[in-house]
Formats: sequence, C-alpha cells, structure tokens
Amino acid sequence: MEILRVENLSKSFGGVHAVNDVSFSVEVGERLAVIGPNGAGKTTLFNLINGQLRPTAGRIYFCGQDITKMLTHQRAHAGQGRSFQLTSLFLDLTVFENALLALNGTKPSRYQVLRPITGYEDLMAKAEETLKAAALWEQKDELVKNISYGEQRRLEIALTTVLSDLRLLLLDEPSCGLTGAESADIIEMIRKLGRDITVLLVAHDMDLVFGVAERIMVLHYGEIIADGEPEEIQASPMVKEIYMGSEEDTGSARAS
Repeated sequence: MEILRVENLSKSFGGVHAVNDVSFSVEVGERLAVIGPNGAGKTTLFNLINGQLRPTAGRIYFCGQDITKMLTHQRAHAGQGRSFQLTSLFLDLTVFENALLALNGTKPSRYQVLRPITGYEDLMAKAEETLKAAALWEQKDELVKNISYGEQRRLEIALTTVLSDLRLLLLDEPSCGLTGAESADIIEMIRKLGRDITVLLVAHDMDLVFGVAERIMVLHYGEIIADGEPEEIQASPMVKEIYMGSEEDTGSARAS
C-alpha cells in the first residue's frame, strides 16, 4: 500500500534546478534512504515533502491526499514527523521536561494552560516509557545541554516518534556528528520502529544507509539517477562513478 507519492516534482532557485522533475512512491512500512553528493538536492526534496518549501512544479500525495499546498503543521497533524540535521531541543530544560512538552503538544491538554503538566499521569507515564525505550531514563533529570550530542540525537528521534498517529518519519542526517558507537545506537533505534511507521532518510553515513535501508534512491544534480535495493545500488557502475567512487578515491567510509 502506497503512503507517499511524488509526481514530477521540481524546485528552482533562480536558474538553479535543485530538484528537477522527480517522481517516486514509497510503500507503507518501507525504509527508503536518499543519498547523493553535496548539492544533489536531498535536503530540498525533504523540505518539499515536509512543507518547508513550495514546489515550482509537481504534486505530492500523502496517504492518498494531495498535500502539495498543505502547511507544515498540517502535515504533522496528518502523520508526518521530521528530525532535522541540527537538533531542535530545549537545551535549558531537562530531558524529562523535553519529553513532557513533546507529548503534551500532541494532546488536547496543551490548551489547559492553568493546570501543571505534571498533573497528567498519562503524560508522565508515556514520557517515562519513551525515555526508557531510548535508553535515556537515567538522564531524565539532566539538562539537555549537558548530555552528549549522541544522546541529544536519540532524544530528538524518540520525541519525533511520539507524534500522534505518526505514519511517515523523515530523518535528515540522523547520525551527523556522531561517533561510530553513537551512530550504531541510532541504527538500532530505527530498526526497532514498528512497521506502521514508514522511514525516509537522507544520509551520507553509508554504515547507517546500508544498516537500515531496504531501498536506496540516488540523487545527482536534482535528478534520480538510480533507485533499487542496496545490493543493486552498490553494484551500479554509474553510482560508483558518480557517488561511491568519490569515497574510494579519498579512502573514506563516508561521502564528502
């Protein structure tokens, strides 16, 4: 069953075609990674899907509904969640307070401004469950600015997944700036997500991509040049020349 469909999507900035006539679909529960060199149009594509940008041309359908002109917060209420490349947490609040705020934002109780948030037992229990699942319960009383960057990334992803009726999770460079061990924790978090949540991720980290993705789409100059299973992408001469080859030349395990 299809959850996302993009038809002839384009986005131009003056004479620059950041995304050029892109079409693809994503099935419910699928894990799709979008890769490509810097400037390939990956983040622009994400911004179009999430509503941060309006397309120059083309249509976007989510759960069968045309969302091309839908605002970002409306897409969130429809079931889209996004984790950005830079964390968007409240650094001067505790881990637990961040969890409570995220959860409260999905409930009618967010309009009850006179009642303390700690008075909602269901929110307190769900916050505890969420932090334990992310292996962050022991850090619950720490200010977010005092925990490691890897823990901040885990917290943000965990809080993105508590969105009510989350159907599509967009992850923009979820392992950016992390150590190998921290990246492995992110891979494990994504693997544990239920199949009711579809994952679309942008990444340069090839360990993450091949550790999570069931399908990989390669962008180059705003166009899809390859789309298939990880083994197909890895074996593609064109991908090796345009993308993978650049890694071999530098001897790096990650794309520049």
